[in-house]
Amino acid sequence: HAIRVFQRGPLDVALSVPAAPTRQTPHEQDEIYVVVRGTGVLLHDGERDPFEAGDVLFVAAGVEHQLEDLSDDFAVWRIFYGRKGGEVPIPGGV
Repeated sequence: HAIRVFQRGPLDVALSVPAAPTRQTPHEQDEIYVVVRGTGVLLHDGERDPFEAGDVLFVAAGVEHQLEDLSDDFAVWRIFYGRKGGEVPIPGGV
């Protein structure tokens, strides 16, 4: 359900068209999803965040998460990056 299109060092980029619901396991790196088309819900940290095409989602390393309620046309860029364990937040940063 995913095709890796680029990998260099800790950067790993894939285009994914997953079957719903997706069963994710916590990842060692921080992860970004860029929603290409469709809609769904990201479950993480006890939150349910709806998303749609054009949205950018972030999941920190080690966090339990799932993608649910995916539309039939759902597609997403999945990007792993950074060191194992995730990046250290900058105090006062965005």
